[in-house]
Amino acid sequence: MTASSAPGVKSKREARRAVPAWHGLAPIVELLRSREACTRHDIEQHAGLGRAAVAERLAALLDLGLIEEGGLGPTSGGRAPRLVRFRREAGLILVAVFGQSTLGVGVADLSGRLLFEHHEATEHDLEPAEIEKRLTALFDWALEQLKCGSGDVWSIAIAVPGPVEAAPGGTFGVPGLASVPAWKNYPFVEQLMVRYRASVCLRSRIQMTALGEFRAGGGKGAKDLLVIDIGQEIKAGVISNGQPHAGAQGAAGMIGHIATGESNTVLCTCGNTGCLEAVAGATAIAAEGLRAARAGSSDDLAHALEENGRIAATDVLIAAQHGDSFSADLLARCGRLMGRAIAGLVNTLNPSLVVLTGTIAQSGDILLASVRETVYRHSHPLVTRDLQITTSELGRSAGLVGAALVAADELFELDALRGWIAAGSPLAHPDLEKALARAERLLEASGAERQSPRAESQPAASAAI
Repeated sequence: MTASSAPGVKSKREARRAVPAWHGLAPIVELLRSREACTRHDIEQHAGLGRAAVAERLAALLDLGLIEEGGLGPTSGGRAPRLVRFRREAGLILVAVFGQSTLGVGVADLSGRLLFEHHEATEHDLEPAEIEKRLTALFDWALEQLKCGSGDVWSIAIAVPGPVEAAPGGTFGVPGLASVPAWKNYPFVEQLMVRYRASVCLRSRIQMTALGEFRAGGGKGAKDLLVIDIGQEIKAGVISNGQPHAGAQGAAGMIGHIATGESNTVLCTCGNTGCLEAVAGATAIAAEGLRAARAGSSDDLAHALEENGRIAATDVLIAAQHGDSFSADLLARCGRLMGRAIAGLVNTLNPSLVVLTGTIAQSGDILLASVRETVYRHSHPLVTRDLQITTSELGRSAGLVGAALVAADELFELDALRGWIAAGSPLAHPDLEKALARAERLLEASGAERQSPRAESQPAASAAI
């Protein structure tokens, strides 16, 4: 798709003359986007409109480039109906997921389907300007790989490690980054908005991961599920009755800070000791592995220490897979600690599915088996009767998919959609234009360098993960 594929000015003007009641188009777009309707007859039934009204509205949407008519559907005896579909390729969504030491970027269509993705290791202590430079280079490279331009970008969605409070101004407002202290006073969002002339939405990584698993992964069909992300931090994404639960400050699911009762002097990032992630997270696993390597308790870990000069959590995972008894016992113990915390959530929320994700969770069956055993043992029989506990199907792609879905949902939220549907693109929404003007004034006042969208050559090689 290229910028030239967008509907022309003439067709938009013709559509305006054809259907002055723009609000009547929005529900039809949503019916087609959600696939509740796929033929003219379906639309008539769902929207409660007559044939002439549906034909008029579809003609306008066709001119705007938001829908298209395709092949023939199944017939019940008469003429086969022509299928109508939402053009998910009408625009693109740029997505990014920031981990503790990783960066994932992708490009998705308006249905949330990933068209491109890339993951790499990154340093956790980079300055905001360096992070932004790398992110935009990757975005531009991704667009170049798809032979697309910045004008095709309808929105940008970013998942960050910490909680994110709702942006003032709704879909086209500027969300804050108070949860990422290093970015607090840097115009990170404004730079992206001005560069790509598009809205930016931010959510916590675990919330976007949970939404990705719910809508596109193993959680499809489960209205109540938990997604447990296990890494340096341990967090839970909560989907309740089909809706994500973020909490009052966007910080729901911080189960890594549940007290385990373990006697431990390691200080957690929250200031307490004995927290779950302080005794069972990736950093704790690596520290225990290092002690074992130095004490001679594990030949495999001693060899890894000699080879690499350090022990990472992945070394423990690999050693356990190779039959190292110390590493297997360590993972089983961590699984039991996690299982107790998860059991509390299971008893409280009664989910039908628990999905474990993250490098630690998806490295083998030892931790999964330990979590399962502990959850079933410490939960009420009623809540575990039909409970499934499994690992992620999407893996590291879940956060990117969830980010794209969040952005698409915001763009096509009924009130937002009514604000831009007359133009055929959210890039012409008056609220976005106002937000861009504010962002430009802020950048000018702060002296921040404004970057123009441009195609980049492939970014310098980096450690892919």
